[in-house]
Amino acid sequence: MNMQKIQKGFTLIELMIVVAIIGILAAIGIPAYQNYIIRAQVSEGPALLGPVQTALSEYYGNIGDATKADLPTIGIANPPTGKYVSLMSMTTGQITVTYGNSSNAAITGKTVIWTPYADASGAITWLCNAGATTTATLAANTNLKQLTGGAAVASGTLLAVNPSYLPSICQ
Repeated sequence: MNMQKIQKGFTLIELMIVVAIIGILAAIGIPAYQNYIIRAQVSEGPALLGPVQTALSEYYGNIGDATKADLPTIGIANPPTGKYVSLMSMTTGQITVTYGNSSNAAITGKTVIWTPYADASGAITWLCNAGATTTATLAANTNLKQLTGGAAVASGTLLAVNPSYLPSICQ
């Protein structure tokens, strides 16, 4: 009677192949996930803009000029902040959103600047000052005029870090 012992399990080569495949998937997946997390943190800025945008719209509707608009002038004593937005400020009607607090190190201290534009009817459109979308929107809507009284439109520092982090309206 010939008794052969049957081995069960994986060979060392098979285990090494599986480990290599997992390593490749992790090398691709982790940066993509990190980028997703940062974009989610950046999206908090536009979400917090609502009260400030509304206050500036009312101010502009009443005064007809936004060149001297800053947060106290438009009635915002305590600008909104959040988990990732550490500061919101305004100069000549432009809103600067600064990221900090619990934000990723890649965007901490970086800014996105939003500028108001009005059409012929006085309706205000907010554009962030970076990316091809802003340029395309202005080119397509030649009736939009900047409400900052000709003050230079500032560009935020977040664009310099990684343009893909910007909100989709800015890209």
